[in-house]
Amino acid sequence: MTADLSRRAVLRLGALSATVAAAVPLAACSGGYDDAPDPLAPLLAMAEADAAAARKLPAGGDAAGQVADARAAQAAALKTEVDRLNRPKRAENVPPAPADLGGFKDRLAAARKQAEDLVPALPAYRAGLVASVAAGCAGLQRVAPELGPGADAKAAAAPASVPKEAVDPLQKALAAEHASLWVYGLVTAYLPGDFGDAVKAGRAEHTARRDVVTQMITSASATPVAPEAAYVPPKPVTDTASAAALVASAEADTAAAWHAVLTHTDDSGLRGMALQALIAAARRGMPWRQEAGQKPAAVALPGQPA
Repeated sequence: MTADLSRRAVLRLGALSATVAAAVPLAACSGGYDDAPDPLAPLLAMAEADAAAARKLPAGGDAAGQVADARAAQAAALKTEVDRLNRPKRAENVPPAPADLGGFKDRLAAARKQAEDLVPALPAYRAGLVASVAAGCAGLQRVAPELGPGADAKAAAAPASVPKEAVDPLQKALAAEHASLWVYGLVTAYLPGDFGDAVKAGRAEHTARRDVVTQMITSASATPVAPEAAYVPPKPVTDTASAAALVASAEADTAAAWHAVLTHTDDSGLRGMALQALIAAARRGMPWRQEAGQKPAAVALPGQPA
């Protein structure tokens, strides 16, 4: 009657993603050395400049610290990937770094768009990393009023067909959507009335994606996974903070599931849908983490294994 929200299923899929990620680069290199500049290099240069600038803000407070830490983590992950391929280096023309926290509003929006635009054409293992950068920037946009709020995720249309290799990851994403809907229903009893709009909006988004994914799986001649009768929270829910923590956990599970969909397909339509679902989960999860007192409130690379 119960299903554990401990993310085992998603983590198992994540382990498979890691195996694929390790194998694909070797195959890609076997065809010869690519002497074109790395398309990830501008994204890396911007992240490094942002991290350094945010650390120097004289009165940025916690928000500036979160920007600095998240952008530094993104830069480190991007640098590892860029160094691995070791393509020719070029001087990147990075716009001047912001001098105050408000200057990061447009900066984060630009970095997010830069990452989103790269995702469709990248190999799957790189697309997952860059999608996480985009989602991380989207989450940062909600950390403080000076930074956003940033645009909500786009309502990406479902692709016309579902590639065979994507059916199993989509089943995991559907399971995560079912669990999230159950969580939003549970926490209502523990949250004050002023959380009503956030709960309503979250449930609406999860319901819409659940319905779309159910139809996609059905159209692929598979049987969509059904919701469990009940789920077991990682920790008991007793008050506002624990309720917020549970919602944040459910959104993290959803982000991981959609990240796995993105890394298991080269279909541009399905990637676009998974990218927007990942961004939406990161943006929904940030205020709940903030309410639960979790630090950092914004996750640097949503969907990636911790």
